[in-house]
Amino acid sequence: MSWEHLKYIIKDKTCLKNIIIIASACFKMGYWPNHFKKLTTIVIPKPNKLSYDSLKSFKPIVLLNTMGKLIEKVIGDRLQFHVVSSNFIHQSQLGGLKFKSTTDMGIALIHFICTEWIKNMLTSSLAFNITQFFLLLNHHLLALILGKAGFDSRVVNFFSNYLVNRQTKYFWNNFYSYPFDINIRVGQGLALSPIFSALYLSLLLYILEKYLKILDLKFSILFFVDDRLLITQSKSCQISNARLFSSYNIASKLLSKFSLLVEHSETEVFHFSRLQSTFNSLPLDLSPIGSPFLIPKDTWRYLGFIFNKKLCFRQHINFYANKAISTVKCMKILGNSTRSFNPQQKRPLYRSYTLSIALYGFQLWYYFKASLSYPLKSLEKLQR
Repeated sequence: MSWEHLKYIIKDKTCLKNIIIIASACFKMGYWPNHFKKLTTIVIPKPNKLSYDSLKSFKPIVLLNTMGKLIEKVIGDRLQFHVVSSNFIHQSQLGGLKFKSTTDMGIALIHFICTEWIKNMLTSSLAFNITQFFLLLNHHLLALILGKAGFDSRVVNFFSNYLVNRQTKYFWNNFYSYPFDINIRVGQGLALSPIFSALYLSLLLYILEKYLKILDLKFSILFFVDDRLLITQSKSCQISNARLFSSYNIASKLLSKFSLLVEHSETEVFHFSRLQSTFNSLPLDLSPIGSPFLIPKDTWRYLGFIFNKKLCFRQHINFYANKAISTVKCMKILGNSTRSFNPQQKRPLYRSYTLSIALYGFQLWYYFKASLSYPLKSLEKLQR
C-alpha cells in the first residue's frame, strides 16, 4: 500500500468506518485473519561494531501489513479506553499508554525526591531492565489477565488467536528465506504490544505492591515498559541499601514467576541528597542474588535524563544544548548540488526539530523559583 492510498484512507471517513466495522467483526468472530499474520523481517547490521559474529550485532526490522496495522490501531484504542476507564491499569505503570511519556516518569521521580527532601530524607533509587521483555510474555497468562479485566470471552478468544500461528521470511542483503512459523510471545513492533505490556505488568505491580506492604517495606514503584524503578526514602544510606536489596530480591523472584528475566548487568543504583557537605553514597552489594556489585556514579542517565545527586541538571542541559548545536551545524549539508535551504525553510525545521532536542526534559528543571541563569546562558549559545 502506497502513501497516497494511506492518505486517502485517512481522509475518507467511509474507509475509516469500514476499518472500525472490520475490527468489530474480528472481535465478534474471535478470529484474526491469517493474511495479517504473515510478516517480513529485514536484518540490518548495527553501525560501529567491532565484529559481527554475534546476533546482538544485528537489528531485525519487522514489516507488517499496512491495513492490518490500521485495524490493530483501532482495536488498541478501544482496548486502552476500556482498561483505563475501569481503572484496571496500575497507577505506577507510565509506559505503553496514550498521553504518557518519559517526561511523566521523570516528573514523578522528581516529585518523590523533593517531597522527601523537605523532611530531610535521603532518596535512593534502583533501576533495572527486563531482558527480551515482549518476547517473554506468556500467552495463556495474558488471556487470563484480559478475562480479569472484564472482557467478554469472544474478545479473549480473539486475542488468543491474534498471538499465534504467525509466519515470517528473512531478507538479508540479497538473501531471502522461505516463510516459516515463528513461535514468539508478543512482537515488539505490533500496534497492540504497548497495551499488552501495560496489562501484563499491572497484575505484577498489584502483587508486588501487596508483598512490599506485608513486609512493611516503604517503597514507591515506577514502571515504564521494560524499565523499572524502585524508590525508597530513609535517614541513612545503609537503611536504603538494605531496603533496596530486599525489594529487588522480591521483584526478581516475582518476575521469574511471570516468565520474565531481569537483566542484572544493567541494574543501577543512585542516591539523591541535598546535603551541602560532600555526600559519599555507599555501594550496594547484590551479588548474593545474581546481580553485580553496584557502585553509584556522580551522574546517572535514565530514560534520556541526566541526574546528579542535587538535581541541578547542568550536565543534562549542556548535553542537549551541544547536541542541538551540532544539529544546527548539520543543517548546512541539507539541500542539493545547486542550492541549499534558505532561511525561510530552515526556520520551521529549527523550531520543530532542533528546539525539541534542546528542550527535552525541560519540565524537570524549569519551574517556579528555580535558578534559571545557567540554563538560559547555555540555550542562548544555541539561539545565536
